[in-house]
Amino acid sequence: MHQVSLLINGEMQASSSTQFIDVTNPANNQVIAQVPCATEQEIEQAIMSAQRAFDTWKDVPVTERARVMMRYQALLKEHQRSIAETLAQETGKTIDDAMGDVWRGIEVVEQAMNVPSMMMGETVENVARNIDTYSHIQPLGVCVGITPFNFPAMIPLWMFPLAIACGNTFILKPSEQDPMTPMRLAELFIEAGAPAGVLNVIHGGKEQVEPLLTHPLIKAVSFVGSVPVGQHIYRTATANMKRAQCFAGAKNHTVIMPDANKEHVLNNLVGASVGAAGQRCMAISVAVFVGESQQWIPELAERIAQVKPGVWDDKKAGFGPLISPAAKQRVLGFIQSGKEQGARCLVDGSECQVAGYEQGNWVGPTVFADVTDQMDIYQQEIFGPVLCTMAAASLEDALTLVNNNPYGNGTSIFTNSGAAARKYQREVEVGQVGINVPIPVPLPFFSFTGWKNSFYGDLHAYGKQAIRFYTETKTITARWLENDIPGGPNMTISLS
Repeated sequence: MHQVSLLINGEMQASSSTQFIDVTNPANNQVIAQVPCATEQEIEQAIMSAQRAFDTWKDVPVTERARVMMRYQALLKEHQRSIAETLAQETGKTIDDAMGDVWRGIEVVEQAMNVPSMMMGETVENVARNIDTYSHIQPLGVCVGITPFNFPAMIPLWMFPLAIACGNTFILKPSEQDPMTPMRLAELFIEAGAPAGVLNVIHGGKEQVEPLLTHPLIKAVSFVGSVPVGQHIYRTATANMKRAQCFAGAKNHTVIMPDANKEHVLNNLVGASVGAAGQRCMAISVAVFVGESQQWIPELAERIAQVKPGVWDDKKAGFGPLISPAAKQRVLGFIQSGKEQGARCLVDGSECQVAGYEQGNWVGPTVFADVTDQMDIYQQEIFGPVLCTMAAASLEDALTLVNNNPYGNGTSIFTNSGAAARKYQREVEVGQVGINVPIPVPLPFFSFTGWKNSFYGDLHAYGKQAIRFYTETKTITARWLENDIPGGPNMTISLS
């Protein structure tokens, strides 16, 4: 049985722990590896290794740090397929989805290569007579990332490349459900030339996270996961005087106006709702049809019903299994709740099976109609291949529905009206808005900007906000008197 290693002080090492967690293939629930729950001593070693490395890494010229990212980006591209295959087998994602997971992470590393220009300060000459003021951007110290199962390549790459490029060192605690992908990312980072201790990786669960939130040497914590855990991490980290950015739950709505392009809408909603088995924080889980567009719901249901789940290397598979039996039971519970509370189940995936993989965590595509905002399937984040459809009489009614929802991660509107699109983007209380784009995840030179209960903190992931999160600004005001020039102000300089 493969036992996943820790990364401490530049060395892949076996844990001395006696506690291990099984890593399973979600397609059949067979154990493919075991991941250790790091001991207190190993966690302390990782923290001290990161602190020692920070003492020297912060003084490495920013151009040299950028070149490490250049080499890392090249290695990630070279090994994208093999990383994706590992990712697919431990998450259940289709190979195309896994390739996309890795690629979106590579794009953030490309942004990290640009770190010299992102860390430029500001200067004003002569703010007062013979006085200049300028600012420097400097790293914080040891930073921590706690990442979820659903994007084991992309989300770690949201965090440690930018933090390290800024001059910090980093401790990554990836999900215990799919740790092999993050470890492969770490191996390639070492191969790219990262010094020992700049990146450390520990494994485990809640017990391993807690010391990272309270240790005095940790300066900042980044997290992606559920609402209850995100709230706990934010409260604990900030109570211990640390910066924190915590990305949490979502209930993403799309609004379909009657003037929208019908084919464009239906084609986009199929993948945006059930792709990746709905295990995306930016998945569309509620489609609000305005006016006459409500007539499209039956055809949308027919198209979604044609999407078939399958194993990672099945080219015909539209998506894979859920991550665990517990996740499957949770989603099945929501489907049953929707039926009991009066929603019409147009497509029911609760009896889904995949031949040869009957023990897998399969839930088929599911579509509900006549959903109300009082139902559990509307109020809760399902995190499965389930789409709720609702009707609204007007754009105003749709806006009211979306703005009353406690989440604000992503939303979109489909329309051919510039006026409707502008009104929606201005008035909707959601951080990321798509116009005729179903999943508006920004490219890394912007920031991932969830609102409300989808995010706790002030500065978001990647883009300029991440640079601000991982750095401090030092402002210098300087005055140099001319009388202090050697030889005096009237000194004669010989050119011979």
